[in-house]
Amino acid sequence: MSYGPSLTDGYRQVGVYTGQILKGAKPADLPVVQSTKFEFVINLKTAKELGIKISDNLLAIADEVIE
Repeated sequence: MSYGPSLTDGYRQVGVYTGQILKGAKPADLPVVQSTKFEFVINLKTAKELGIKISDNLLAIADEVIE
């Protein structure tokens, strides 16, 4: 299981920063942005190999399930 910031959202923010810098903004003047979107991923294949039973409720709330 993994719970962390969305990588695609992070890449999008890097693009926004790059665009602002290319337009002439100073990097020191750009605000620090915290992630607001998080992803919950369950690796069901590994859980089965380890003999761990994942409840259906937990699987239902996962953003991604790796089978």
